[in-house]
Amino acid sequence: MTDVGQVGERIDRLLGELSGEDAEVAEDLVHTLLEFYGEGLARIVDAAGPQLVAKFAEDEHIAGLLVLHDLHPKTTLERVTEALDKVRPYLGSHAGDVDIVGITGEGVLQLQLMGTCDGCPSSTVTAKYAIERVVREAAPEISDVVVEGVVPEPTGPGGRPLLPLEALECPVPVEQA
Repeated sequence: MTDVGQVGERIDRLLGELSGEDAEVAEDLVHTLLEFYGEGLARIVDAAGPQLVAKFAEDEHIAGLLVLHDLHPKTTLERVTEALDKVRPYLGSHAGDVDIVGITGEGVLQLQLMGTCDGCPSSTVTAKYAIERVVREAAPEISDVVVEGVVPEPTGPGGRPLLPLEALECPVPVEQA
């Protein structure tokens, strides 16, 4: 099965390998094909009706095509909300939650961690792996996910993450050592 994300990356990579007039011709070809297939898909969506289109949108591959051609039956906000509902049980197990602040015109999703997730160092992992993954699957048109309330991991020399250290009690009083 073809991964929709990988196809898009491959097209970008191949176009990037071209230069000059060849690149312009190739980009024009890609845009012309997208318009052609997009118009065909729009006609299929119109003929299929809302119930069948909703069923189509359950398939990841078809959903990606519907998003690409702005034909998905759900808005970006609806799909993002549904995606966040998938990670809420995990966040709730840590007495936290996430709230949608907004989506910018450039497609940047702005989120705010709440509860004990706000300011928690482990929020970085939660935001990066759980939230971003489900959001990008549901709404590939989101260009970036910005999560407020995330504490960045401390870094040491060379930008490497620091290992967390805890103060240990000395079993022997300092005066006797």
